[in-house]
Amino acid sequence: MVKDSELRHLRRCVELAREALEAGDEPFGSVLVAADGTVLAEDRNRVASGDRTRHPEFELARWAAAHLDPAERAAATVYTSGEHCPMCAAAHAWVGLGRIVYVASSEQLGAWLTELAAPAPPVRPLPVREVAPEVTVEGPIPALAEEVHELHRRFHAGRG
Repeated sequence: MVKDSELRHLRRCVELAREALEAGDEPFGSVLVAADGTVLAEDRNRVASGDRTRHPEFELARWAAAHLDPAERAAATVYTSGEHCPMCAAAHAWVGLGRIVYVASSEQLGAWLTELAAPAPPVRPLPVREVAPEVTVEGPIPALAEEVHELHRRFHAGRG
């Protein structure tokens, strides 16, 4: 269950997604938080550079592998504006990160992309649980989902 105290991390994810959008990138943002609530790292989408693997969740998995021991990784939480794609879910599981809390689900994103007549992603969106069944996952968070939806509307309106 997501606690009210965790909403600040999710709000920061939405801010990072907005920063990505303002930089001309797809609106996604993520924050890695230690068991004691300390923010360890954060990132936003950077795929506009041409490297489509520059998702924030993937970057945070790399950061965690380089800077945290296995117990610290397992106790950490990744907060994110959108549910991990299969690539990011696999990276999360492979490095042994703990819980994921997301604002918008892959299912919601898929419906939004259809609504916006956006091109389908090159990889089939799957729920994290299908890619990494041992990872604890919580979301979506309805209180923030419409903000994320609006960021995607703006991104795709700017492309058309």
